[in-house]
Amino acid sequence: MKPFGHGGDIYAFAHPVLDFSASLNPLGLPEGVRKAIRSVADAPCHYPDPFCRELVGEIAQCEQIPKEWVLCSNGAADFIYRLVWAVKPERALLLSPCFSEYEAALRTVGAKLLYHSLLWEESFILTPRVLSDLTPELDCIFLCNPNNPTGLPVDPELLLQILRQARRAGILVVLDECFVDLLDDPGSYTAKAWLSEFPNLILLKAFTKTYAMAGLRLGYGLCSDRGLMQKIQQCGQPWPVSSVAQAAGVAALSDPEYLEKSRRVLQIERKFLKSGLAQCGFSVWDSKANYIFFQAWRGLREALLQKHILIRCCGDYRGLDDSFYRVAVRLHPDNQQLLSVLQERRDFHEWGQ
Repeated sequence: MKPFGHGGDIYAFAHPVLDFSASLNPLGLPEGVRKAIRSVADAPCHYPDPFCRELVGEIAQCEQIPKEWVLCSNGAADFIYRLVWAVKPERALLLSPCFSEYEAALRTVGAKLLYHSLLWEESFILTPRVLSDLTPELDCIFLCNPNNPTGLPVDPELLLQILRQARRAGILVVLDECFVDLLDDPGSYTAKAWLSEFPNLILLKAFTKTYAMAGLRLGYGLCSDRGLMQKIQQCGQPWPVSSVAQAAGVAALSDPEYLEKSRRVLQIERKFLKSGLAQCGFSVWDSKANYIFFQAWRGLREALLQKHILIRCCGDYRGLDDSFYRVAVRLHPDNQQLLSVLQERRDFHEWGQ
């Protein structure tokens, strides 16, 4: 069986693991979502609303956009594939390193893939160099903001330059904002306010990371091009979102205090974890997200598995090798446990440094 190319595969191990490989909200499922799930226990005997009417209305109100600009999906990954099948781009630009599912989806339609490398000497930050790649021969570009696995957001001024140049060149910009709501100041980085100005912009969002709802599979896309959204909708199954996931999504959006508390916790714990990783002698990048990107020694993932701790090795990301890692920011006792294990330097040679 081909290895699973993402974090969160806790089912591959005979023993329980402390999972730092999946970057979910460390506060866990909101209590209101738990209650909503219990309240719709009998709902699965009926088909779910194929248009997610109530949920779309709540999303539109929360995002302050027209309902016609919202399309729900079975997680953000489902939306990515439906989008690619609807557009069928011939030439697409991807960042390297970046989330691998964009490439996987594009390969299903035979797209020619071009890559813009994020460089070590530029701290893996997206720079204006990318503008020279935005030529009329290109059909679309996929960006992740903040980037996965680095946790570094795109400078808003550069993003606006990208959107303007892409519009002139007729390029579709797919901007993955699945982690943006967990940034300290998400309003400074989201491109939501530019949707009306740029019909060639599609935003990807998900409840997966923001509300720790990975098992429920719920995402959505935002775009002001209604014709394109209709095509995307037609490229998927007629009931993409379960009734349970729809009810959970509505409940999640009704609890703004949960997100505010999440950002406060993440701000404190991200600083603690970055500092601890640096004290271990690792190269640590200045992530702004709910996960941290760092470089250590090869074999660290396997060594930590001996301690029943799972982290994400980034060796399968294009442009990286297996000395790069990503860890989720969890609650303090978990973060402390990870650092305590790493700081047992006397064990490093035993682990196979």
